[in-house]
Amino acid sequence: MTTEAPLDAPAAPGRIVLLTASHRVAPGLLSWPAWQTLRSADRVLCADPAHPQLPYLYEAGVRVSRETPDAEELVAYCADGARTVVVVPSSEGSGEGDARLTDGLARLAGSHRVQMPDLELLPGSYDLPGARLLDLVQVMDRIRRECPWSSQQTHEGLAKYGIEEAYELVEAIEAGDRTELREELGDVLLQVVFHARIAEDADPAPADAGADPDADADPDADPDQGPFSIDDVAATLIDKLIHRHPHVFGDETAATPADVKATWLRTKAVEKQRTSVTEGVPLAQPALALAAKLASRTRTAGLAVPLPPGDGGIGYQLLALAARAEADGVDPETALRAAARAYRDAILAAEAGAA
Repeated sequence: MTTEAPLDAPAAPGRIVLLTASHRVAPGLLSWPAWQTLRSADRVLCADPAHPQLPYLYEAGVRVSRETPDAEELVAYCADGARTVVVVPSSEGSGEGDARLTDGLARLAGSHRVQMPDLELLPGSYDLPGARLLDLVQVMDRIRRECPWSSQQTHEGLAKYGIEEAYELVEAIEAGDRTELREELGDVLLQVVFHARIAEDADPAPADAGADPDADADPDADPDQGPFSIDDVAATLIDKLIHRHPHVFGDETAATPADVKATWLRTKAVEKQRTSVTEGVPLAQPALALAAKLASRTRTAGLAVPLPPGDGGIGYQLLALAARAEADGVDPETALRAAARAYRDAILAAEAGAA
């Protein structure tokens, strides 16, 4: 026995689907639910004739009407036979037509004058973690090309800003201000993408004057002197991280932080092939940090190097204190900064009391 719906049952309201897609994902790479909806829809509308998805929709056999939809017309169309309409918004975000449609649908729904179709937001593609970094690279590229100041900057000219931003990051960390921390991390990241973009403009290794342009490249030329990009920077870092974490990406095991540090130092030694433990220690860093790093390298290498007695002045006393702190597991630079901040607070309190 077949049960029939009563004659006065309301008709199914149909469906309006707003299909979104990330501009950071290649056009045509849509989710399976998105393709299913596009293929089964009664109408697919797109007001943007230059939308990057259109060629792929046409290739897949999806018929697209290039028109600006009207809210009332769409609602009436969907109600007539429970139809489904897919709207592909402008590729530039919410264009004028998109805003008019969504505003119109909202007004109709709020008026309670008509039976509204089901309204659905269907993401056709999603941003992966780190997607905004792609935007950052594009923004930096445009700034480098179009900004009179940024277009003239060099690695050497920006070096001081890298130091300043690193110190501001440390201050945000010590202050425990997470809002400042997020901003200062961004400023440090700016230094990375800025320097990488400058490096793209580097001239290739110069050829000898009068050299045959069809001759083979000079095997003695230094490839590191040519241009590189942010992708090269990231690739170098990725290779380093994978190589120095064989307990994560390989077959080795590391049960404790000490095991991880030992693995890191061992793989780093193989990579660098340094002839002295002092290689790679930047002499321009703060003096206490420099002293502690030298003491750490010496201790880790198992070298018995007595501290130079010098003239017994304050510099050699500070060197001895830094070496002792490092041996005790204390970062002397951080310890002195904490003490200096406490001294700063005492000064502020004294000034407030004298006021």
